[in-house]
Amino acid sequence: MTNEYYEPGELRTARVKDLFTRIASRYDLINDLQSFGLHRRWKRRVMSLARPDHNDTALDLCCGTGDLALLLASRCGRVVALDFTERMLEVALKRAEVMSSVSGVDDTKHCVPQYVQGDALQLPFPNQTFDLVTVAYGLRNLADLKAGLSEMRRVTKPGGRILALDFGKPDNSVWRSLYFTYLRVFVPVLGRIFCGSASAYGYILESLKHYPAQRGVAAQMKELGLSNVRIINLMGGVMSINYAENRV
Repeated sequence: MTNEYYEPGELRTARVKDLFTRIASRYDLINDLQSFGLHRRWKRRVMSLARPDHNDTALDLCCGTGDLALLLASRCGRVVALDFTERMLEVALKRAEVMSSVSGVDDTKHCVPQYVQGDALQLPFPNQTFDLVTVAYGLRNLADLKAGLSEMRRVTKPGGRILALDFGKPDNSVWRSLYFTYLRVFVPVLGRIFCGSASAYGYILESLKHYPAQRGVAAQMKELGLSNVRIINLMGGVMSINYAENRV
């Protein structure tokens, strides 16, 4: 049975937007529970691979509640965080304000992310704007993966880095079966408890079934002419980071 939030084709964008509007207020909590807090470590790994610099201008796509954007803001000169869900951006902005007031961030060392509502398939930025483009758990939700990667390449400067963190598909068949069972059985329980809907997080497995995962993303990056394309598997491939550089 197809998940109520997964809709192939033109209706997919609206369904995904509805989903993330619904779960925005509890998104961080459920991410911590379903990943046992490991998603924070994986995002720090993205930072390590990205090699951000204080002179860099960075774009974080599908920014959600903004945790990766805040990490980038601690290292980059300018950070733009884009998401197409208004409710997610509201949570991200509030989170940034709270963290700034609690930690007493020194603005001479940390930039403040600029939050923008927009479509990852039609980015509102000129060509070759950013030194660094990241996306965490967003590629899998795009109605057109190749178009999304093409837009990421378009707005990246020559020599700039592109990194995508998302759910993967392990090569080991036993590990893959166990992982898919976890997504099918346990994660929807969290959705029912914390969102009142099992399908809200049952969507993860349904979307992953239709997602080419790390190998497919790497292949499309190469087709687009990106260079130094790499796959960094995490936990045996249940999560992965796709890395590439823009040679043009």
